[in-house]
Amino acid sequence: MIQILVGSQMGAAEYVAEQVAETMALGGVEAKLHLAPELDHIAASDSWLVITSTYGAGDLPDNIQPFADRLAQDQPDLTTVSFAVITLGDSSYDTFCQAGRTLSSLLQQCGAKLLLPALEIDVQQPDLPEDQAIAWLPNYLQLSR
Repeated sequence: MIQILVGSQMGAAEYVAEQVAETMALGGVEAKLHLAPELDHIAASDSWLVITSTYGAGDLPDNIQPFADRLAQDQPDLTTVSFAVITLGDSSYDTFCQAGRTLSSLLQQCGAKLLLPALEIDVQQPDLPEDQAIAWLPNYLQLSR
């Protein structure tokens, strides 16, 4: 099963996560959405897909900040976790996609294995974020099995 951890301030990342989960389901891949990720409720033996937006000055969305704080404070052993990140941001800011980079760094510090480089989606581009995520998804699914 794939655990999808969502960080969404205004709803865009949540919508992308829902579209990704729906695409996985259509392909026979079981996924569980975590709209308020809590470390104790996410199987550490599964592959994790973090889908988050960045807001403010590179800040994490409010709903995923407690999860990040717990990673930083507790430094849990996540050596059984493999993960990837889809992150949304605005390239006109120098903190473009910083939330995804922050979460990726925290997970790696806890021993989780990054499967492939993050998909960094620029919301200023004409392609819809969910379309970019779905186009990228096969690369992740191939490595997450």
